[in-house]
Amino acid sequence: MSEDRLSTLVTVSNPRSPISEAYRTLRTNLEFSSLDKPIRSMVVTSASPEEGKSTTLANLAVVIAQAGKKVILVDCDLRRPSLHQIFDARTTPGFTDMMRDDALMSKPPLQETGVPNLWLLPSGTIPPNPAELLASRRMSDVIAALQQHAEMILFDAPPVIAVTDAAVLSTKVDAVLLVISAGKTKRDHAKKAKALLEKVNARLIGAVLNNVKGETSLYQYYASGEKTK
Repeated sequence: MSEDRLSTLVTVSNPRSPISEAYRTLRTNLEFSSLDKPIRSMVVTSASPEEGKSTTLANLAVVIAQAGKKVILVDCDLRRPSLHQIFDARTTPGFTDMMRDDALMSKPPLQETGVPNLWLLPSGTIPPNPAELLASRRMSDVIAALQQHAEMILFDAPPVIAVTDAAVLSTKVDAVLLVISAGKTKRDHAKKAKALLEKVNARLIGAVLNNVKGETSLYQYYASGEKTK
């Protein structure tokens, strides 16, 4: 596993760190928030670019898989796909190829990630019309096909404000998680993203605030635990 991948996937490289624990807390919160209506498909997006949505999604997928659930990560950021870089994977065949090839519906081109219970469906060939592709009836069929292979389908989508892709995709899934970067995301951008998702009746399950500096005492607690075990 490359150093770049290890630094991005902290839940793999350092599962006992405070950051990894935060992802497990997020996993638990999602479970409790969906007791009445279980989440089997979810979009993770952000208000604006460069806010850490793909890294957040990848680590969340890892901790859900570590809990024993079969998870498929789908790269639907067809403008700037990056999950293949995080997992050292190929870009094709992938999601867009599945959208146009009936043969792949029964046998999705999933790639192993090196994490038990976690598979990746990369972006595939980049199309000229991502929003139209995601809005199509075929998209619902692809989701249904993927659900035959896993208990949780997680989608990476472009920032909400930048393009309509995330809002369109949010109407096809059970929930949406919005990633907000501390000290970077503008308050009005976050509000606008929330309003755009609510406009299409998306089920916004919550928001993740990342890049928050942890308390020194918390890090010392975890460091102490690692030394004494």
